[in-house]
Amino acid sequence: MGSSSPEREKGERQSEKATRVKKGLGWIEWLRGWLNVIFEMLFQRIAASHLQNPMPLPPVNNLTCIVTGSTSGIGREIARQLAESGAHVVMAVRNPKAAHELIQKWQTEWSGKGLPLNIEVMELNLLSLDSVARFAEAWNSRSGPLHVLINNAGIFSIGEPQKFSKDGHEEHMQVNHLAPALLSVLLLPSLIRGSPSRIINVNSVMHYVGFVDPEDMNVVMGKRKYTSLVGYSSSKLAQIMFSSVLQKQLPAESGINVVCVSPGIVQTNVVSSMNLSFLCIMYFFFRFAASYLLCRRGIFLELYKPHIVLYHISYLVPKKVGVATDPQVPEYCELLKADNWPTCAFISQDCRPTNPSEEAHNTETAYRLWEKTLEMIGLHSDVVERLTEGGEATCCYGNNEQE
Repeated sequence: MGSSSPEREKGERQSEKATRVKKGLGWIEWLRGWLNVIFEMLFQRIAASHLQNPMPLPPVNNLTCIVTGSTSGIGREIARQLAESGAHVVMAVRNPKAAHELIQKWQTEWSGKGLPLNIEVMELNLLSLDSVARFAEAWNSRSGPLHVLINNAGIFSIGEPQKFSKDGHEEHMQVNHLAPALLSVLLLPSLIRGSPSRIINVNSVMHYVGFVDPEDMNVVMGKRKYTSLVGYSSSKLAQIMFSSVLQKQLPAESGINVVCVSPGIVQTNVVSSMNLSFLCIMYFFFRFAASYLLCRRGIFLELYKPHIVLYHISYLVPKKVGVATDPQVPEYCELLKADNWPTCAFISQDCRPTNPSEEAHNTETAYRLWEKTLEMIGLHSDVVERLTEGGEATCCYGNNEQE
């Protein structure tokens, strides 16, 4: 009887350790994360100096690409340059009128340089999961191939109070993670038809300071104080974790690869909407490191153009010559999977594979987040297996009448 007591105590300690939940980043992880952010802010142009800007794309006439959030910033440049390289581009946007105006402008500027740009517009509102499901259903009903899905749309409501979508989710988490996750999964049948294909998630260096609690993804339980930075960085980390599990769930024969990319510091609506005093602080804080760039560009907002993300696209889109494809990305993704690497491929702003944050390597949290995400977006846990085997996905969204 006496000998069983130490064993029981040992079992209790192990049980307590197993049920202990991490409540946030340790101070060393937090510091390391901010060092990554600051380093990229200061030295991204030096690190990417070996790349052309913008990087010319190879002909991609046989590709169909969906680009979310393509009326401004990074998405606009991606859509335009893919179309100019011959791709069939689908602008998945919240404001179709603005997209059509852009297309008209691009067609006019492109006139006489080649065939008319092959671009179309489809409405997609990431703040509505019904809209996401309807978009996927409409696209899949064409029974055509999809070669590249670029989840570019995102928000960073700097300094604003916590807001929730009509689906009841914190807005950063829904727009930056939940809606793209639903879109990616529901479009798997079309991506399989377009194999070899890939899902490209435009992520952020800010994920390095992010932390996700799968049981409190909307940050409403009082465990952490909500700020816009918490909402944004958490959503970007959640995207990497979900993508990592999705890459593992996809069988090799599906021909689909999932990649997250960090575009670096880019002039987008996020920067344009920043408070002027914040921009001034950023300017004076980084003025010495950025003096070379300031002399060339003149003002802070012009330091970084959206073209830089095309470094990633030229590296990531399948480059088809006949039936051949560029082997770099598929081979790298399969290598990570074969080595049982905990994360999906993550490409930095200088177009080199790099490691995401230490927290992104937490596979236990990643799988818990995977299950919670599927629950929040109304999908069964075996949805990927069903779709890759030719079955159908049952989703509780998409049946409501369009508002």
